[in-house]
Order: sequence, then structure tokens, then C-alpha cells
Amino acid sequence: MFDEILGLPAHPLIVHFAVVLTPLLVVVAAAYALVPRWRVPTAWAVVLLSLAAPAAVAAARQSGESLKAARFGSAEGEMAARISAHQSFANSLLLSVLGLGVAALLLVYASRPARDSVGRDRFGRPVTLILSAVTVLLAGAAGYFVFQAGDSGARAVWS
Repeated sequence: MFDEILGLPAHPLIVHFAVVLTPLLVVVAAAYALVPRWRVPTAWAVVLLSLAAPAAVAAARQSGESLKAARFGSAEGEMAARISAHQSFANSLLLSVLGLGVAALLLVYASRPARDSVGRDRFGRPVTLILSAVTVLLAGAAGYFVFQAGDSGARAVWS
């Protein structure tokens, strides 16, 4: 399924979705967490990106596994080490972007007023502040790992 697209290896094509959507999620989720007045206009973007970015990273990871098996299964030495480093960053990226997606969705839900209240957070201010802090920390981690995964992948191919 993730081997080829129109005769080309799928990974270099699919990875662009992860490289674009993950930093967008990082920025929008951090802005949502840190700037309360931006929450209403950005909530829809946080929800969509919280679903799309982890899916894109999972697809990129799966297509990378297929590419490794098809073309680099017998790689040795420095090339094997570069691929292994890239793969380890991809695994960390997947975990961090999944965590960020869940935290951001929970933050959107918690920061929306309940039907019977006006202008108050659903579970109270302390819960919203904790979820905001977790979201910002996971955004930092996802931002770091998307950069490292991309950089290590580029170095594996171009060095």
C-alpha cells in the first residue's frame, strides 16, 4: 500500500504531508494554548491538524518502512547507521505528534464553555492551564523531532 505512487517510491512523496502538517500543528496548537483570545478563530484548525498531522506522520513512517525493505534492506556501514538514526527520530516524532494531537484536542474540548455556562472553561481554569502547558511542551517536542527526522533523512540521502 505504501510502496509506490505512480511508479515512484511513496516515501519521498508522502513525507511532504508530515513535513508541512506537523509544524502547522505545532504553531497553531501552541498559539491556541498561549493566546486565549485566539482560541475561537483557531479551534477548527487545531482540531483538523490534530487529526491530520498524526495520520500524515504515520503514513510517512509506514512508507519509510516499505522503502527501507524494498531498497535499503541490505544497507551496511554508514548508510545503515544514517537510516537507523532517521528511523529512530521518526519513531519519536510519531509518539510526540500523537501526544500533541491528543493534548490539543483535549485542550480545545476543555477550554470550550459547557452548555450551561457562559464564558467559563468546561472543567475549570486549572485544568485548562495544565492542558495548555502539556500542549506547549509536546509542541516543542514534536517541533524538535520533525526537524531531526527531516534533517537525518536528508543527510541519509544526500550525504
